[in-house]
Amino acid sequence: MKLVQQLLDRKGDEIISIAGDASVFDAIKLMADRAVGSLLVMDGDELKGIVTERDYARKVIVKGRSSESTPVADIMTTDLVTASLTQSVNDCMTLMSERRIRHLPVLVDGKVAGLISIGDLVQAIISDQQEEIEQLESYISG
Repeated sequence: MKLVQQLLDRKGDEIISIAGDASVFDAIKLMADRAVGSLLVMDGDELKGIVTERDYARKVIVKGRSSESTPVADIMTTDLVTASLTQSVNDCMTLMSERRIRHLPVLVDGKVAGLISIGDLVQAIISDQQEEIEQLESYISG
């Protein structure tokens, strides 16, 4: 089974982030421009939280707040669940399922090394299964 390190090696370790004092409107625009569903909220190199499309829907739209005047810090999630480079894809899938989250920051020595999504994990599992099928077909056909 693949490790988080292997996912980041394939995916890349680009960090798409925003400052906590930026407006929610700027965050949503950045998510749309980059075709992502979440942003890490950073203060320099320090991870402060994560903001997702779900946060926007539940904490801005539903509550009738203005996305242009609401700072990201007001709606971001600060009780973060994180992963390490040595965790397996299966461990991360279990963690994300249990905590009902779709994005997992990856930390090394307290610093952000990347971000993985539930989609990244599903893709890795499908890839592993496809490789196993091909190996079994090769074994059977001799």
